[in-house]
Amino acid sequence: MPPRPIEPRPRHRDRHGRGMRGPVAPPQVPLSVSRSESFRDLVRDSVERLEHRWPQLAEVDFMVMDVPNPQDDSVPLGSSVPADKDHPARILVYRRPIEIRAKSRDDCAMLVHEVVVEQVAELLGLAPESVDPRYGQD
Repeated sequence: MPPRPIEPRPRHRDRHGRGMRGPVAPPQVPLSVSRSESFRDLVRDSVERLEHRWPQLAEVDFMVMDVPNPQDDSVPLGSSVPADKDHPARILVYRRPIEIRAKSRDDCAMLVHEVVVEQVAELLGLAPESVDPRYGQD
């Protein structure tokens, strides 16, 4: 009778029995934040800056989409949809076109704010400078 093959011992990740030594990061620090979550935070910050001056923006839905629907030769950075009887007004900010144009996180934050200001101005029928007096100064 041939010898039975020896079954390998189950391998444990921790071969010395020490277990986990502690958390990798403190609980208040996220281990990873995706680019889309970071971008949503930039849009939220920009909207909060504008809501202090324009309280009617609380009724507007701000949405982040990755890319716009294919249209013409140009790629929009954002769009606004006026309110109708079924839906509130919406402002769409497109993440990928903005990220492609920005060179750093600060550039991205500035570009996001400009796009949000432009779309709010279009929705309200005002000039971007009247929506945010600091528009275009950065």
